[in-house]
Amino acid sequence: MTTSPSDEHLVLLATGGTISSRTRQDLGGAAVASDGADELLRSAGEGHLFPVRVVDVLRLGSYALDFDDMLLVCRRIQEVLLDPHVVGIVVTHGTDTMEETAFLADLVHADPRPVVFTGAQRAADSEDPDGPGNLARAIALAGSAEARGRGVLVSFAGDVFPARGVRKTETVRQQAFSNPDYGSAGSVGDGGEVKLAAAPAAHREPLPLPDDAAGQTCRVDVVASYPGADAAHLSASLAAGADGIVLQGTGSGNTNPELCRAVGEATAGGTVVVTSTRVHAGPVLPVYGAGGGKDLLAAGAIPSGLLRPSQSLVLLSLLLRLGRSPEQIAESFAARGGNP
Repeated sequence: MTTSPSDEHLVLLATGGTISSRTRQDLGGAAVASDGADELLRSAGEGHLFPVRVVDVLRLGSYALDFDDMLLVCRRIQEVLLDPHVVGIVVTHGTDTMEETAFLADLVHADPRPVVFTGAQRAADSEDPDGPGNLARAIALAGSAEARGRGVLVSFAGDVFPARGVRKTETVRQQAFSNPDYGSAGSVGDGGEVKLAAAPAAHREPLPLPDDAAGQTCRVDVVASYPGADAAHLSASLAAGADGIVLQGTGSGNTNPELCRAVGEATAGGTVVVTSTRVHAGPVLPVYGAGGGKDLLAAGAIPSGLLRPSQSLVLLSLLLRLGRSPEQIAESFAARGGNP
C-alpha cells in the first residue's frame, strides 16, 4: 500500500508464525514461516477502515525467537509510532511465545495508540486457515477509537485480552489464549464490530528499551521445581553465567529445602531469583516453610505476583538489561505483577 505523508493509516508488522506458515514437502511436510506481510494483508480481504502499510520484521516461528528478537519487534513498534499519521499497529506473531513479546511490548509502550498482536493456529495453506479472520479482526481493533489508551492487546478468535497476564492455554484449538487473572478486554465480531469492557485503570509508567549494545551477555533461565527436584539445574544455570533465575514453583510458589538453600546461595552471590508458579491462576504468596514460599522470600527470592514464568522471564530480563538493582526489581514485580 502507498500512502501520502498526510494519510492516516495502520501498520502491519509481520514476524512470521503459523499465520505465515506453509507446508514444505522438502522438509518432510513441516510447516515453516513463509508468507510476508503483503501476502498476509491480501489474505485478510479489503474494506478496512484505514489503509494498511506493511513492514516485514522477521519471518520465524515464534518458538525460535530469543530476547533480542523480541526487543527488535518493540523497537520497530516505537519507530513506526514516530509517524503521527499512524493510527495503530497490528503485529502478526507466532502463538508459542506471543505472550512474551506482547508483554514486553506493553512494558515499554508509551503511546495511547493501539498495538494489537494476533496470529493463527492453522497454517496459511491449511484447508480452513484461521489467520485471515484473526488478522481482519485485529486490523479493525487497531483502527478503533475504543482501543486507544489500553496498552498492548492480544486479539485472537474474536477474543481480546490485555497483554499482561495473557497466556496460551490451548495447543491446537482456535481459542488459543486466556487471561485468568486479568480477564478479558472484550471482543471483535466477524464483521469488525469492536466491543470492549470499561477502560482499565491508568496505564503504568512505561519502562525504557535498553540500548542496542546494552546487556548482550544478560542470561535469565527458568528452573522448575517438581517432586524430587534437586539443585542440579539451578547450579548448572549459575555455572553457565545466569544473571537471573525464574523459579517455576509449585502451588503458591514453593520448592523444597534443597532448592531453597541453593536459592539463598545464588542471591548471596548476586544472582536475582524470582519465584513464580506452574499453577494456571492466582498469586504467588510466601506462606509455607520447609523450603516453601516463606523460606524462599527469606532466601532473597522475589515473588512474581500474578506473573507466570513466561512473563516473569520477560520482565526480569528487561530489568537486568536496564541495570536495575535487586531492590528495584522487587519493586517492579510488586507493581507490575499485582492487581490490575
